[in-house]
Amino acid sequence: MKEALLYEKKGKGIVKCRLCSHRCTIMPGKTGFCRVRLNREGVLYSLTYEKLAAAGIDPIEKKPLYHFYPGMQAYSISTMGCNFRCDFCQNSSLSDVQDGMISTGGEVPVEQLV
Repeated sequence: MKEALLYEKKGKGIVKCRLCSHRCTIMPGKTGFCRVRLNREGVLYSLTYEKLAAAGIDPIEKKPLYHFYPGMQAYSISTMGCNFRCDFCQNSSLSDVQDGMISTGGEVPVEQLV
């Protein structure tokens, strides 16, 4: 686990996550709405750091990028967790954390990803 960025300590072990618009107030031992940021004794940790759910090379046209090097490829990575709960989500098996499952693709050091 790695200490998360974008949070503030509120006292009495409580933290406020500032990563997304939910601005979760997280009690000790609990996670936020995304279920991948854990408050451990007043310090917020990212449970997905260096833990991939999926990785692959896709055509750039598959991405939400307008006129961005047509014909090229993009390296796509993702981790578990999401701050939405869309009924129609095509990636819910990857984004929705269930029963403490954080990674399906294994650990990959940040240096290797770059």
